[in-house]
Amino acid sequence: MRSLRILLLIVVLCFGFQKTSAQVYRFKTSSLSVMDKNDKGAWNKWSEFKKAEIVITLDGNKDRFIVNSKDLQLYKIQSYLEKVSTEDDDTVGFNCIDNDGAKCVILIVTRKKENNRMQFYINYTDLKMVYNIYNTK
Repeated sequence: MRSLRILLLIVVLCFGFQKTSAQVYRFKTSSLSVMDKNDKGAWNKWSEFKKAEIVITLDGNKDRFIVNSKDLQLYKIQSYLEKVSTEDDDTVGFNCIDNDGAKCVILIVTRKKENNRMQFYINYTDLKMVYNIYNTK
């Protein structure tokens, strides 16, 4: 009985001192659409989706997104927003700051009624971008 307690204590200590780390997620994009504001401050319509095959990385260890486009885009995560689930969508949000120090909100949206299609939004006060994305292994 005493050896069982010692063994249990060793197991608990081993698992208790293991280092935990955030994960790194990689997404590939297939297309991109943008929307901006007109001179009167109203949103224009979304552009037609254009082919865009790049990799987007969510690095939880460094609290950042890396968008590997022609011009590398780096977004430092300032805060993680709560996941919002509706009948149609699951949305995970992040308050971020880009390479130039501008604030933006990044959303990863899963469209439940569209075969779980995923989209990656980068939202500024005057510009919005959306990438159609899918997970990579």
